[in-house]
Amino acid sequence: MEKKRIAVIGANAAITMLIEKAKELGYETHVFAWACGAPGETAADVFYPVSVADKEKILEICRPLGLSGVVSVTSDFAVATVNYVARHLGLPCNSERTDLVARNKYQMRCAFRDAGLYTPRFMEAGEDFRLEDAEGFGFPLIVKPTDRWSSKGVTRVDTPEKLEAAVRYAVKESFDGKAIIESFMEGPEYSAECVCYHGERHVLAFTQKQTTGNPHYIETGHIQPSNIPPERHEEIKRVILRALEALDIRDSIAHAEFRLLPDGNIGIIEIGARMGGDSIGTDLTCISTGMDYIRMAIDVACGNPPCFDIVTEPSPVSIRFIITPDDLAEYEKLRRERPEAIVRADEFNTDFSQEVVDSSTRHGYYIVKG
Repeated sequence: MEKKRIAVIGANAAITMLIEKAKELGYETHVFAWACGAPGETAADVFYPVSVADKEKILEICRPLGLSGVVSVTSDFAVATVNYVARHLGLPCNSERTDLVARNKYQMRCAFRDAGLYTPRFMEAGEDFRLEDAEGFGFPLIVKPTDRWSSKGVTRVDTPEKLEAAVRYAVKESFDGKAIIESFMEGPEYSAECVCYHGERHVLAFTQKQTTGNPHYIETGHIQPSNIPPERHEEIKRVILRALEALDIRDSIAHAEFRLLPDGNIGIIEIGARMGGDSIGTDLTCISTGMDYIRMAIDVACGNPPCFDIVTEPSPVSIRFIITPDDLAEYEKLRRERPEAIVRADEFNTDFSQEVVDSSTRHGYYIVKG
């Protein structure tokens, strides 16, 4: 019997969990990423030192492999390559429209507005932006690159005097040199982990988000289950499913970020056609629901229906990030008093003279169960 093969795009630490799960399911893993010593390089059955951005080269290598699917997990950057390769091989994937609207925050806002979903006032801006271009906007505003993630280039702006600088910062961080300006949505922030298979869409879990707040909103932790009142769950799920449909996300995992607004509206922040990062998808969702979310990502990519069986005992779980020395002290106390609660801990960077300006510059993390 010919061995099943799967292409994996990316090689970071989260990808190693995907690689191991694919092997467990009987797949030979063919992993593509720039060679830089990432964990997935050695975990792969076959590793190809090809940039994730070089989708044409990856397709050329994949054509003779007889792949069952093409998959990644948490990277927005990998999504376009996953879909490009899968589409040209006739394998399950999202549409070309999804490639555009799920990776560009301005196009995404337009899609939500056109679908009749609640949408704050918004506009696109470039390096030639001037304050008068945003006439009619009230404050506060949120300014973001149209095509970045991990809180890069994000600023809350409370006064007109700071808007031009915030736009320049976002444009500098943008690959396309564009920013989006939005009216700020007040209210607690959450996310939802979803799975889409042949247009059938499911919400598996809600995550409660903790951030540094104004001005850059860098995530300091995530908790599952969230504190959303159970009586609101179905209403929120309906809105998220409409948003997934608006982006034409049909065959992939998805991660939706949203706020519960004071007036009762549900404000979608953005949606990615991939798992939530920060271990939300790879760890928290599996632990809190007891479902095998990583397997779902593989099954959907290979055209198999996702399995919603509970395979482990569900448990409350959180991830906490090291931002300050106090955070490190809290971890050390937990390690002394309840070491059994720690699922996994990162190797911390304890040089706190380095300022945390986005998610990539945090000093480490640990996952706590129970």
